[in-house]
Amino acid sequence: MTPRPPGDRRLPGRLRLGQAFALGLVLTTAVMTTGTAATAASPGASAPDFGPNVTVFDPSMPVADIEAALDAAHTTQVDDEMGTRRRAFLFRPGTYGTTDHPLHIKVGYYTEIAGLGASPTDVVINGKVEVYNRCLENGGTGNCLALVNFWRTLSNLSITINAAGQDGCRASADFWAVSQAVSMRRLNVSGGTLSLMDYCTAGPQYASGGFIADSRLPSVTNGSQQQWLTRNSEVAGWSNGVWNQVFSGVVGAPDDSGFPNPPYTTLATTPVSREKPYLFVDARGRYNVRVPAARRNTRGISWATGMTPGRTLPLSDFFVARPSDSAKTINQQLARGRHLLLTPGVYDIARNIEVKRPGTVVLGLGHATLTAVNGATPLDVADVPGVVIAGVTVDAGPVRSPVLLRVGRKHGEHGEHRGRADDPTTLSDVYFRVGGPHIGRTDTALEVNSDDVIIDHTWVWRADHGVEGLTDTQRWTTNLGRNGAVINGDHVTATGLFVEHFQQYNTVWNGDDGTTILYQNELPYDPPTQADWMNGDVEGWAGYKVGNRVKTHNLYGGGVYVFNQNNPAIHTENGFEVPANPGVRLHHVMTVNLSAGTIDHVVNGVGDPADTTRIGTPVYLTEYPAPPPPG
Repeated sequence: MTPRPPGDRRLPGRLRLGQAFALGLVLTTAVMTTGTAATAASPGASAPDFGPNVTVFDPSMPVADIEAALDAAHTTQVDDEMGTRRRAFLFRPGTYGTTDHPLHIKVGYYTEIAGLGASPTDVVINGKVEVYNRCLENGGTGNCLALVNFWRTLSNLSITINAAGQDGCRASADFWAVSQAVSMRRLNVSGGTLSLMDYCTAGPQYASGGFIADSRLPSVTNGSQQQWLTRNSEVAGWSNGVWNQVFSGVVGAPDDSGFPNPPYTTLATTPVSREKPYLFVDARGRYNVRVPAARRNTRGISWATGMTPGRTLPLSDFFVARPSDSAKTINQQLARGRHLLLTPGVYDIARNIEVKRPGTVVLGLGHATLTAVNGATPLDVADVPGVVIAGVTVDAGPVRSPVLLRVGRKHGEHGEHRGRADDPTTLSDVYFRVGGPHIGRTDTALEVNSDDVIIDHTWVWRADHGVEGLTDTQRWTTNLGRNGAVINGDHVTATGLFVEHFQQYNTVWNGDDGTTILYQNELPYDPPTQADWMNGDVEGWAGYKVGNRVKTHNLYGGGVYVFNQNNPAIHTENGFEVPANPGVRLHHVMTVNLSAGTIDHVVNGVGDPADTTRIGTPVYLTEYPAPPPPG
């Protein structure tokens, strides 16, 4: 286990180790920006035009040409944390790279790497797909870390690890050193070790991820990762962990009986899940979207015995949108019964995109981003079952929005809050930002009012740093976000809920019979005074609040972190706040101090303070309420 820093964990404003990192690096331009397939599809099938930000590779292309295109894109994206470029690189079925000439891919910001096979084994990368630390000092040789390696996607392919051409430490593993808003799905990795930290660069090598689902993996070195969720997968082995490492329905998951040493939380099965939709090319060269079915009480990968159970939609059933398309145009297409494919880019959304039809699929490629304009709600989903929203980032704009993504109407409003347990509305890899690239304002980022909804990996972020030109003090009164996630529906399940820095409760869970598997939260860094951080007579707002009327709720593996950089004297009374009902239970929860401020208790007045006498050392509760003594 790597010791934690005696300060904040990100930069700028998040990890104060040495000099502040200066944004605005000079970027180069990628050499390949084609929206069509690199070679023709099978006879009788034409490749769709996905626009200039999607590149489709064919295995007949020379490895050197593929690698050159990917290297050029990485050069452009590796430091473009707050930029507007979005890219997707798709691989048609076949093998890429050879034993002597492997394909080595490095993945930068806002980049998606995905196979186009019906199964992950249909696309094989003989080589490596990697993310390294960013080295932020001494001309790129010092202060190396992964704490701001956000917004990347890797999915639906096999990697046969081949380090030929790499020397020394770099040849020892396939490195995926990332933090939030980075997903790995439908992977088949073999031939070496997968490392979730980059231990080859100078320190401190910290990381704060992350998410894996529906993947078959070799031995995994978790290293310095503060928290991680692995769901419905197979692992040959797992080593290390910092604070919360959660496994749900994972074959080969480590035993958690010694919690918190090591800090593992293991569920034998996942109570309810639905895998993310994916593009694939069939035997006749036609493009389709596979929409997996919801499953209950599952373990292991979905594709072990054939195609993932679900339904196939031809791409012709989708409106393939581009950033120049207005919300009005998109709504017209949705009203005609079409699904929606968002090609990479930033979309200005001046009126709500309304998803009203049951079973509608909204799939984003390359971190397609919807930015609220004039206070709009970029995505508004009706009280209907079976809607799937996947691969979309939603940004607040400078005019305050009531909510950025809403599922259903509040109880008491028009609507029946209809949900179907066998066909739940699902949000997969849906991310939110309030500030960062520009000033952002919203009351609530994510609001779920419908019943039977799955939230499968989300990062809901009120930015603690960005390029808005704000000081840390100005950010508190300029980038406004009251609540990150508000869950009012019943029977809602969240697998991988990351919510950070909101100005009141980060998460409010009012619906009954809810389940969260891995919760990660940082309280806001920027309250100027204790008076600005008061919930009535209570000092501060808990990072996770379960409503007082809730009868049944379960949280597995939760952490609330504090770093009050604007005023280290600020206190927060509780990390978690829940009603005293026997059906409301927290399993393996913790608070931790990142070097400033204090959380007085873990939950409801129970647990020691996370203060500056124990920086980086968590305060754990194995169970709350505590089980009765034996006998």
